[in-house]
Amino acid sequence: MSDRQSLRDPRQERRQFAWRALVMALVVVGLYGAMAARLIYLQVIDHEHYATLSHDNRVHIVAVPPPRGLIYDRHGVLLAENVPSYSLDVTPEQVPDMARTLEALKSVVALTPDDIRRFRQTMRRKWPFQAVPLRFDLSPEEVARFAVERYRFPGVDIKARLRRYYPFGGAMVDAVGYVSRIDVAELQKVDAENYEGTTHYGKTGIEAYYQTRLHGRVGYDQVEVNAKGRQIRVLSHQPPVPGDDLILSLDAGLQSVAEAALEGREGAAVAIDPRNGDVLAMVSAPSYDPNWFVDGISSKRYAELRGNDWRPLFNRALAGQYPPGSTIKPFMALAGLNNGVVTTDQRIFCGPYWQIPGDPAKRKYRDWNRYGHGMTDVSKAITQSVDVYFYRLAYQLGIERMHDFLSRFGLGRQTDIDTTGEMGGLLPTPAWKRRTKNTVWYPGNTVVAGIGQGFMLATPLQLADATAALSMRGERFRPRLLRAVRDPVTRDVRARPPETLPAIRLKDAAYWRAVLKGMRNVTQRPDGTAYRQFRGFDYVVAGKTGTAQVTSHIHSDNAREGTIPYRLRDNGLFIAFAPADHPLIAVAVVVEHGGGGDVSAAPVARRMIDYYLKHNTELRNGRLVLKSNLPTQLDLQPTEPRDTATRAPATGDAS
Repeated sequence: MSDRQSLRDPRQERRQFAWRALVMALVVVGLYGAMAARLIYLQVIDHEHYATLSHDNRVHIVAVPPPRGLIYDRHGVLLAENVPSYSLDVTPEQVPDMARTLEALKSVVALTPDDIRRFRQTMRRKWPFQAVPLRFDLSPEEVARFAVERYRFPGVDIKARLRRYYPFGGAMVDAVGYVSRIDVAELQKVDAENYEGTTHYGKTGIEAYYQTRLHGRVGYDQVEVNAKGRQIRVLSHQPPVPGDDLILSLDAGLQSVAEAALEGREGAAVAIDPRNGDVLAMVSAPSYDPNWFVDGISSKRYAELRGNDWRPLFNRALAGQYPPGSTIKPFMALAGLNNGVVTTDQRIFCGPYWQIPGDPAKRKYRDWNRYGHGMTDVSKAITQSVDVYFYRLAYQLGIERMHDFLSRFGLGRQTDIDTTGEMGGLLPTPAWKRRTKNTVWYPGNTVVAGIGQGFMLATPLQLADATAALSMRGERFRPRLLRAVRDPVTRDVRARPPETLPAIRLKDAAYWRAVLKGMRNVTQRPDGTAYRQFRGFDYVVAGKTGTAQVTSHIHSDNAREGTIPYRLRDNGLFIAFAPADHPLIAVAVVVEHGGGGDVSAAPVARRMIDYYLKHNTELRNGRLVLKSNLPTQLDLQPTEPRDTATRAPATGDAS
């Protein structure tokens, strides 16, 4: 026992203990020193950085999209407005389980598969911590139900928005167009910063063409939020700059009259003020309600529109390309006169048919009148729409001279009107036929082109534009829809001057008189092709009827309209301007499968002319003059959104 005790060295043990205690003390002091240094670094050296991070967890910068500019007609009537609505927005970064949240939301608000599909598409292209709309235009009942259940859905909230609304529905869609949800391709074309928070974008018409003007500049709110991301208060506000308000050349009343006149038929009508190129009406029938597209049209409804045999989504006024038929004859007459092929007083015998000289096949190009018209001058040829006269005239002119002259009226190319979706029509040439058909041009092609058949195509807008130039004896203006702009800040209305185009000069003013006389007689003389439609009319109208065959092999002298399948019936056309001596309106109407232009298209034009002149003119010094000028600030309806309870609800499913 004493030996074991002698092995212990208390002094050595005390030294070891002291050493270990010192090491531990140094470690503790070092740890405390490191902690103190870290605290000094965080709170002193890097204080600003971490204070900013902390601030950003509490304070968010929220984009405030600008109110979209309003769209008015020429009299200050609202065509596109913004109305208050509520949307259900989701901030994905604040949602713990997206699938479960979406499923649970179905018991609170109505959600369709289309809503969820569009939400997921938008979610993939959004900015960080940006709220994504899940449902637009919630009903008051849905807003109330969500308010009660709100605590169950972190990252989901109700947001008040201004929703685009078109009070005239389908009556204006062909000119005004519509907005819908913005997509990836559109985001790539714009300034991403200025479109932060923007959910809609112009898709067609004026809404698309003037998207930049209508959009405005984005604003920002600095908001304080709680731990769940809910907004507590707004710390600062940089207001957005609203988009410009646009005043169009359209007359809402005339547009509605044209739509009603075409109801139940396929076709288009365009009216232009020939003195400045203002498009007064532009209608395509049948139409559709643009309000269906604003917040996303359902797949079912869109499929119904796409599958409709009457093609309501097709803008016939701009993109419909039709053989102009006999409406081309006044322009052909001018071409013949100006090129010296015929004279104003020259009379030609016009029988029931005409044959190309030296044609071995001796093909007969028949007149619409089986008995012919006898001795005919240029004015009579237009008044009675004498096919034989224009067969001969076209053959003598040749297709190249026809092309060169008709193109001066804007036929065969786009008018470059300020909207989207315009097609250019077609003035054929031998080179075009070789390039597209890989075959030669035949004399018969020229002959039928003389009455607006064959390969020749024109849009209703082109026909109205050419008619306007004809009424003004060659003075031309580019067709336009935008008439003026109202500044969103100063509220000043700035008029947009018309754009003049190169005038059409003829060798002799008598050529204009001869052709316009023939067009006047179309409606004023008993032998005129539209006399029955305009007999007793309050205004003197100059016009020209047209009938364009859809197919040529089924017609015969004994064919009856009722025996021909609808889709194979002729298209009816009519061009006109009024008053004939000092035109204020030029009109072109196409009625698909309507038969003769005198019975199908001319009545539409009559209703349009009657409405416009009665509602927009007054008699001054014995002459009709327009009584309406550019609306001033006081004439325009207020920019504040109207109460949704006072507006007619949008028809159809807008989900």
